[in-house]
Amino acid sequence: MLWSKVYRPKRCEDIIGQDEVVRYLTSFADAGNVPHMLISGPHGTGKTVAVECLAKRLYAENWEANMSTFSASGLLGRGRSALEADERFSLIYRKDQSLINNFKYIVKWYASMRPLDAQFKLMVFEDAHDLTFEAQQALRRIMERYSATCRFIFITTRPSAIIPAIASRCLPLFFAPLDGGIIRARLNEILTAEAATLPDDEIELIVHTAQGDLRRAIIYLQLAVKSGGGADLAEVLAEVSRSETGNVVTSAFEALQAGNFDAANRIAESLMIEYGLSAREVVQELRQVIRREYNDPALAIALADADHRLCHNANDFVQINALLARIAREGFCE
Repeated sequence: MLWSKVYRPKRCEDIIGQDEVVRYLTSFADAGNVPHMLISGPHGTGKTVAVECLAKRLYAENWEANMSTFSASGLLGRGRSALEADERFSLIYRKDQSLINNFKYIVKWYASMRPLDAQFKLMVFEDAHDLTFEAQQALRRIMERYSATCRFIFITTRPSAIIPAIASRCLPLFFAPLDGGIIRARLNEILTAEAATLPDDEIELIVHTAQGDLRRAIIYLQLAVKSGGGADLAEVLAEVSRSETGNVVTSAFEALQAGNFDAANRIAESLMIEYGLSAREVVQELRQVIRREYNDPALAIALADADHRLCHNANDFVQINALLARIAREGFCE
């Protein structure tokens, strides 16, 4: 079984590295009063599990009955045939209606269900950045209608994809990338629990490669332990981390070199829109290419500045646009 599942937090107190956010969530649960929330942050920082822990603290044994979780990409990204085939929606789906109308029927149906021994239930939308503009407009009206018996929670890596009409109704909570020391301590706890060992330099390599993503770090840790670690661990982790997005980023740099800023910006935006990367993940992909092919201190500083601003919940698209402009000015303009 994956260690990321075995060591998944089960209570709010088990969530590490997000003390301020957890303090808010526990106070909401203890007061029995939860606002609509827009929860954002990079992958592997505890967003989804924090909502589950909130529900467990709020509803105790009835938490699953009082929390409806939807994947935005699952509802809207696979088309009408996927909704029709999903047994959860077999009684709701209408063949003669459009995808967006069926989306509204499904959400309204779940929102209209009475909570079990509670004043309200939780409606959770994972990957909320995949909600289309039309879907978000529909949700705005549903939120208004059912706000007395439902609290809506949107989980996303790209808060800028959420329309102002929804964002203004939600309390924003940001899950920051985890500090390396926190990840290192957690990995050592897992090694102790598993009666396994790994050299300190290999743990450091895993922490560095994970880039603040605890889930990824735990997966890499299990991979390293099962493979026996060794001198080729860096190569193994690099191979696991490598993806198609690296080639896409390289093409963005080629566009910048050719003086085509608009093309480079469209390519970078496609990483967030089509590939689902957060802005910080785009910055990390850019960093890999710069370190491998350019090794320019000025560009490294530009990346660090952009990453710092994104850690403070700045607008994704604006910051990536500004970063590319700075790279073009400082790296490719004579």
